[in-house]
Amino acid sequence: MSTGAPRVGAVVLTMNDRPGEFPRAMESLLAQEGVELDVVVVGNGCVPAQVPAGVRTVALAENAGIPEGRNIGARSVEGELLFFFDNDAVLPAADVLVRLAGALLREPGLVYVQPRIADPGTGITVRRWVPRLRAGDPERPGVVTVMAEGVVMIRRDAFDAAGGWPGHFFLFHEGVDLAWRLWDRGGAGRYLPDVVVHHPATDPARHDRFHRLNGRNRVWLARRNLPAPLIPLNLTAFVLLTLWRSRDRAALRAAAAGFREGLRGGHGRRAPMSWRTVTRLTRAGRPPIV
Repeated sequence: MSTGAPRVGAVVLTMNDRPGEFPRAMESLLAQEGVELDVVVVGNGCVPAQVPAGVRTVALAENAGIPEGRNIGARSVEGELLFFFDNDAVLPAADVLVRLAGALLREPGLVYVQPRIADPGTGITVRRWVPRLRAGDPERPGVVTVMAEGVVMIRRDAFDAAGGWPGHFFLFHEGVDLAWRLWDRGGAGRYLPDVVVHHPATDPARHDRFHRLNGRNRVWLARRNLPAPLIPLNLTAFVLLTLWRSRDRAALRAAAAGFREGLRGGHGRRAPMSWRTVTRLTRAGRPPIV
């Protein structure tokens, strides 16, 4: 029976490789108050273990990648809102979801909201978790044009209309891809730094395939979503930033290999955003070339 509370479908992925963090994540999720919560745990290439009683599971025979695993999870839960939650994160208060849902539902033009993600030990919010270019002050709220996809709440109708996550990306840049498509349908995102979620500040480069997939998916992102004149500008910016940030020759070779792979194709259906969306994104603080 409906209580009138926001209905939230929560999706958690697991590979059974975080036996310490996963139970804490689930405990904090199930402790949320003020929402009707429907939770599914998707085993990406495994049968989920350590799942609390009463929580549904989906076991995938092979690792489908993070974005496709989340798509599968989204189809398995009910709710007007979707909450995607990394399995090593923790909701430190019982009102995190109801506060996110309230902010999202109060403003019809919003289609996604992101809390501030902070390392539980240091309290630091690393730059990549702040979804804007000027990330020096992680406690400044505002409209944002991208998202940190590991902890984000999205309106289901907008998510479905945008086609969900780009499943074939496997890992990296899927949040930018989805955010751009949400914006192209007239939506917007908001960063809510007063709502805090804990997440260890791990380095994404710890993944063996980071540099290759990062390079490949950046090309796919541009080729799928941008008007043709902006594609070379976007990719040139990526190359220059990569050369500026990295001095590791092996990493640069892997990024170059991924870049070439992306240029060969595989990006999927091309649906370039309108120039109106380009203008909206630019006015919101992040033109889609950086």
